[in-house]
Amino acid sequence: MPIDPSKALGHEFPESEASWIQDQVILYHLGVGAGVPPTDVHELEYTYEKNLKVLPSFGVIPVFGAMGGIGNVPGLEFNFAMLLHGEQDIEIHQPIPTAAKIKNRGRVAGIYDKGKAALVILQIDSEDESGTPLFSNRFSLFLRGEGGFGGESGPKAGNAAPERAPDHVVESRTLPQQALLYRLNGDKNPLHADPEFAKMGGFEQPILHGLCSYGVVCKAAVDGALGGDTSRVSRYQARFAGVVFPGETIVTSLWNEGDHLLVAARSKERDTPVITNAAIHLRS
Repeated sequence: MPIDPSKALGHEFPESEASWIQDQVILYHLGVGAGVPPTDVHELEYTYEKNLKVLPSFGVIPVFGAMGGIGNVPGLEFNFAMLLHGEQDIEIHQPIPTAAKIKNRGRVAGIYDKGKAALVILQIDSEDESGTPLFSNRFSLFLRGEGGFGGESGPKAGNAAPERAPDHVVESRTLPQQALLYRLNGDKNPLHADPEFAKMGGFEQPILHGLCSYGVVCKAAVDGALGGDTSRVSRYQARFAGVVFPGETIVTSLWNEGDHLLVAARSKERDTPVITNAAIHLRS
């Protein structure tokens, strides 16, 4: 199924709408491990309506509907079974409110030839009812078997972790049922729930959603290096480097770099990378 950038690049998706209320924010926070211990005043800011705040990574949730037409993009035919979520980048234009109605506008922002695969960048820009920009998501989709069409290979990975010891290390233990909880945010891929489906995908058991790990690491950084201040995050970039099995502990390492934090995360039990080439940019 050949990729034709001349047809696909710049394709715009139909405008879509989304909304959320406090309960959906709380559900998301529970899905990425908030609420331990349940009576901790700082955890209650994620899980109780009083003084509720919103993790910046929540901004990935209201935009799923905007990507529903990816299978109908001219020049972008591919096998969905060969799709991998390679990277996620969200830019926060202003702190995310606890309830809102938004409009999403999406487009194919980049197509790169990786040889044996194609890398497709989908950008979704979201604004509130007044037209004020809220956040912009960039989903990097790795389409295995779709390379070789002669395009550019794309930018090299940045945000490499320093050689020195991290300034902060945060351990986040996931629940055995974490994926079953997180999928209620809208990602119902059976890979994260059905053991037989997971085996067909080459895994011994269902795995945690990559965007769940993305949220766990975001919370670790906000709590571990920013004193719980979610409003300080202006951008969060990450590359998905490996899987997490529900029940494992994600160890997040953070390096202070002035106007940003460099971030890396591993599975404690298997000592394998989960998120690499990650950075959290700080609002001045």
